Amino acid sequence: TITIYFIIKNDFYLNRFSHHFNKVIYMAKFSRLLPKMSAVALSTLLAISTNVFAKPTEVTDILDRKVTVELPAKRVVLAFNYQDYMAVGGKHALDNVVGFSKAVWTNWTPASWAKFSKAIPKLNELEDVGEVEVGTFSVEKILALKPDFVLMADWQYKALDSDLEPLEQAGIPVVVVDYLAQTVDKHVRSTEIIGQLTGQEAKAKALNDEYKAVVKDIQDRVAKANLPKPKVYVEFGNKGPAEHSFTFGKSMWGAMINLVGGDNIAKQAVEFYSPINPELVVAAKPDVILITGRETELKKNPNAMVAGFNIEEAEARKRLAGFAARPGWSELPAIKNNRLYGAYHANSRTISDSASIQFVAKAIYPELFKDLDPTKTYQDFYRKNLPIVPQGTFYLEPVSK
Repeated sequence: TITIYFIIKNDFYLNRFSHHFNKVIYMAKFSRLLPKMSAVALSTLLAISTNVFAKPTEVTDILDRKVTVELPAKRVVLAFNYQDYMAVGGKHALDNVVGFSKAVWTNWTPASWAKFSKAIPKLNELEDVGEVEVGTFSVEKILALKPDFVLMADWQYKALDSDLEPLEQAGIPVVVVDYLAQTVDKHVRSTEIIGQLTGQEAKAKALNDEYKAVVKDIQDRVAKANLPKPKVYVEFGNKGPAEHSFTFGKSMWGAMINLVGGDNIAKQAVEFYSPINPELVVAAKPDVILITGRETELKKNPNAMVAGFNIEEAEARKRLAGFAARPGWSELPAIKNNRLYGAYHANSRTISDSASIQFVAKAIYPELFKDLDPTKTYQDFYRKNLPIVPQGTFYLEPVSK
């Protein structure tokens, strides 16, 4: 045991200073010991050695930047994409995570946070590095944590821009992924990147194969049916019916509409996401309207759309109905024909969003996709890949009148 300990410590020293000649000598000595070691001792030593022998690895991120990262990493900061990182990395994915942007989770989807933090107590111990959108993101805190890399969403990286220069100067690599674009290419590449960072390339491939199969099935059916494209309007319902909130162009829900073959009425007016003039919605006469919501507004705004963990269906339907009463909406084809839908806003720009793609397809082409059950798809993804199974209201289809 003493000899083994010496070898490990000695190799760690050699590895740190890259004395390759001595490393060869070390390996020769180590190989002579192998027959004398028990299976348990050998497996323990190999597990330790895996972490010791971190090596520079080139990762091509979603922006096609060549980023050199020491893998396997011992210290990681996650600025976003927590569930994505866990789904790919497996049950030990958070073992080496030392910091994260906490408010993105606790404030945006508090019920989800409550479930996850109970299932994974370590989440409560991670250092909070602040949140980009509210201006509290702290590069100084990241520098203090000395991570091997920071995983960041594309929208965060672009928002921070030159603020990230101290990380570059300190030699802390930033790896960027992008699920927000909601394109097959960027979704697949982002999952591959996380697979490389976590050493779970096979799991990443399996998840990508499932995702691509969902999209292909939808696109094949739509192409075969060759139906006219329904006009669709989608809105984040966090402001309630009294105020028009974000709609989406070529990102998130807008990109999903395009992916499944719908006609997004906001595509010319909005590049990524922003509110549009309410008169444009009325003038466009959408055939389908989709309002998204989350848990956060349950107590903040009694009229805002809600959906998600622990949300009662009756409450979500009551709030969704309020949007149908907006000025001018009673004459819209979507309202007249009972085609107002609700969805969980948080299940977009994430690795589990194949369920939302199914839902958008079903809302736009209900006759083509009667067999799809987006809620089951969502829950099954969590059941298979994450430590909790969501319960609540995630997708609302119209009730027959």
